[in-house]
Amino acid sequence: MNQRVAIIGAGPSGLAQLRAFQSAEAGGAEIPELVCFEKQSDWGGMWNYTWRTGTDEHGEPVHGSMYRYLWSNGPKECLEFADYTFEEHFGKPIASYPPRAVLWDYIKGRVEKAGVRRYIRFDTVVRNVSFDAATRRFTVTVHDFGTDRSYAEEFDYVVNACGHFSTPHAPTFPGFDTFKGRILHAHDFRDAMEFRGKDILLIGSSYSAEDIGSQCYKYGARSITSCYRSAPMGYQWPPSWEEKPLLERVDGNTAHFADGSRKKIDAIILCTGYKHHFPFLPDSLRLQTNNRLWPLDLYKGVFWENNPQMIYLGMQDLWYSFNMFDAQAWYARDVILGRIALPERDAMHAENLAWRAREETLVTNQQMFEFQGSYIQELIDATDYPSFDIPGVNRTFLEWKHDKHENIMGYRDKSYRSLMTGTQSPPHHTPWVKALDDSMEAYLSTPAELARAG
Repeated sequence: MNQRVAIIGAGPSGLAQLRAFQSAEAGGAEIPELVCFEKQSDWGGMWNYTWRTGTDEHGEPVHGSMYRYLWSNGPKECLEFADYTFEEHFGKPIASYPPRAVLWDYIKGRVEKAGVRRYIRFDTVVRNVSFDAATRRFTVTVHDFGTDRSYAEEFDYVVNACGHFSTPHAPTFPGFDTFKGRILHAHDFRDAMEFRGKDILLIGSSYSAEDIGSQCYKYGARSITSCYRSAPMGYQWPPSWEEKPLLERVDGNTAHFADGSRKKIDAIILCTGYKHHFPFLPDSLRLQTNNRLWPLDLYKGVFWENNPQMIYLGMQDLWYSFNMFDAQAWYARDVILGRIALPERDAMHAENLAWRAREETLVTNQQMFEFQGSYIQELIDATDYPSFDIPGVNRTFLEWKHDKHENIMGYRDKSYRSLMTGTQSPPHHTPWVKALDDSMEAYLSTPAELARAG
């Protein structure tokens, strides 16, 4: 019987898995039957923007946490596909911090070239996955919104590639129930223009708070206050942005902070992170972890130790992203194809604990992205995924961190060299803080073209 592989999600991780198998097939390998289930109507995962919040058109929880005007908050050179460069896709070098539409187009370009769309069943949500120990097969139950029917099919492997930035962690604070403004989680943030002329409070001190606050500043918020539990972000913010210790309570429209200060606010945005949430999986197959570089129970960060036929992609805290998903997908592919043999469970667990022990020694950002880089290097050394300059990516990450601390509102105006082609990226034609049009057309235009258009 030909093996069957179910892939849950057609975002960057699921598409990486499809591309990995297509690459093997192009090289002459016989591949399993692939079925990718995607609950949205198009591919791209988070990068497939929707205006919807709460529930989608089918009454399902909205997957995407993407907002209008989002630009990459890290250099594109650190996430470039080793087998499909930005220069190949766009036909020219482009600046280092693309907006969402440009990155979505890039993601789509590779899989369109690979011709893998035929494997995807869109508008189809996975309801349940079960495993039969006697037959060593999974039963995957789904609902097809196009035909409004549920059905089940059997598979030899299941690849969970649905990501972990969709289910908000949304704490509450005293006074939230009587606050007179709007309270929302970053998951439901869509348009910074909504907060133009308003005093906003951001709860959290990581990337969501940094970027959503920057968007609101760029599009005209009157003031921004961000509060932290353990430490401030520590950047040189504009005069209208201040950082405070954690919120204690809200009285009416006044926020009270742990240092005894207070501030009148119009809106509260919870930048408090996300949960690994897989309601379609039983406890026996379900990863339970917080967001960290090395979740336990996954051998090579990929294979469920208690049943390695259950595969997870992209479940780590991310420094690397697209190219890490590729490294994982190529390795998973080669295990499924029999090219790589997995050890016994005890050996898998021991190696897993060794990686966790290494993770727990990490203190600095540099140590963290070098740790993740070494993990990726180990995966790609075992497969035919094109080798790329991981130390060079780490150096670019280091430059990026320096640029942010030097100018948090101007770091996106920097440019870097591609680690795949060696080409120096050009500067963007407009400083980020003044680039109010985030369309792909505006981004890719030359200054002369913009002048003619405007």
